Amino acid sequence: MRSATDTTYAARDHARAQAAPVDRPAAPPGIPAEDVVWAETVPGGNYTHKVLARGTSLRLADPLGDACAHLLLHVADRPWERLNVADTTKVQWNAYLGPGSLLLSDQGRVLASITEDGSGRHDALCGTSTLARNTARYGDGAPQSATPAGRELLLLAAAKNGLDRRDLAPSLSLFQGVRVTADGALEYTGSAGPGTAVTLRAEQPLTVLIANVPHPLDPRTDYHCGPLEVTAWRGRPTGPGDPLWEATPEGHRAFLNTAEFCAARGL
Repeated sequence: MRSATDTTYAARDHARAQAAPVDRPAAPPGIPAEDVVWAETVPGGNYTHKVLARGTSLRLADPLGDACAHLLLHVADRPWERLNVADTTKVQWNAYLGPGSLLLSDQGRVLASITEDGSGRHDALCGTSTLARNTARYGDGAPQSATPAGRELLLLAAAKNGLDRRDLAPSLSLFQGVRVTADGALEYTGSAGPGTAVTLRAEQPLTVLIANVPHPLDPRTDYHCGPLEVTAWRGRPTGPGDPLWEATPEGHRAFLNTAEFCAARGL
């Protein structure tokens, strides 16, 4: 029996038949369409990536209240400088990130700042799901499966940017919250609901890796993850006089370190 792809022409027709309209989120109000450099909807169980210029604003939105964006950041031309979630929380004396929080590298520099946050449900403690955990929980965690693990998807995104497994540090999770209870246990607080968004501003040129998969502490037995809307547009980095620059002594020092380094490189 002949298959639908046993000739070159049949294979071509089959491949073209898989095409579907691209679902792109609209530009945020007040942002000219020509300034938008990235607009994409990432289904649950999928990943995305992009290199962004310094000053770019990146908006992540959870339209249905069931997305979970696991985020990694690397400096675009220096991948050894990357998001350090431990230093991000330690330096700012706060494990619960929100408006005004800075995403820091282990070099004491700012990678990105959170300029807006309508969710308030994030996690800087647990990281993303793994192949072993998803296999034990759902029966499979491979990236091609119906229940892919976040780390496996981030590895694919990393490979498309010249990075490999050793470049995958612990990630930051957005739109699904975790709190520490009085006895030190981790309590999953879930989503803030549909229609929330978080906006980051790139303070250095960044390679952005995102996996949209269920949070590791999500108590549901089935694999649930809603779409994630991603939009980015041109802008300017934070500078002296901006409220974020002067908000805390620790943040001020991190911005000075960043500005000095970028100036020396002509950025």
